[in-house]
Amino acid sequence: MLLEVRKLTKLFGGLTAVRGLDFSVREGEIVGLMGPNGAGKTTVFNLITGFLKPSSGSVYFEEKEIGRKSPHLIAKLGIGRTFQFAYLFPDFTVLENVIASFYLYPKSGFWEGLLNLKSYREKEEKILYDSMGILKLVGLEKEKDVLGRNLPHGHQKLLTMARALAIRPKLLLLDEPVGGMYFDEVNLAISVIERIRSQGTTIVLVEHNMRLMKLCESIVVINFGEKIAEGTYEEVKMNEEVKRAYFGHERAS
Repeated sequence: MLLEVRKLTKLFGGLTAVRGLDFSVREGEIVGLMGPNGAGKTTVFNLITGFLKPSSGSVYFEEKEIGRKSPHLIAKLGIGRTFQFAYLFPDFTVLENVIASFYLYPKSGFWEGLLNLKSYREKEEKILYDSMGILKLVGLEKEKDVLGRNLPHGHQKLLTMARALAIRPKLLLLDEPVGGMYFDEVNLAISVIERIRSQGTTIVLVEHNMRLMKLCESIVVINFGEKIAEGTYEEVKMNEEVKRAYFGHERAS
């Protein structure tokens, strides 16, 4: 397994945000994490990526326990993520936003840059080349010179994916990647996610849009921090406990 979550629990004072959660992700899969608003989905992402520490339980990545590592060390291991909101450098161009995200890789030293050494030029050329490749992957190569703040919302969300890809993740966590997008923008995002997976990146996504959930090999459904269902899209769609979580008892009957 690429990722294993075992008995993961997070307490905030007297509130249990995640309780005894178990699920696993195989390399090359797209796995969905579903649940009503407030179910604990983003908390799970924060636990996996080190922004929160578990109260109990474990997170394993490539069979190594990572639940108590800091976010930058987890990123170095190969886990990238996006957030619900499009965090960008608004006054950087699209290309500059991606270049700035290559923070995990060795940067040129002061003297290398000052003296314009060959090693400096090679590093800068490689980052530029890789950044353009990422923009092409997410369909933003034509907008490379546009300021981040001037992009439409849907393209800003795609740019956050591009920035996450700059760390060359083995596992990419997408938190509501199409939130607020129009229909055509959702179509573009779906094609981008499929291209990312086709290049070997494993994906876990949180999303309310069922068109994205249809991309998933398996879906984990949580409510009040606990897993209530797991299976294929068709299986969880017909699950009575899932219906109750989303629609209440009357709608599910």
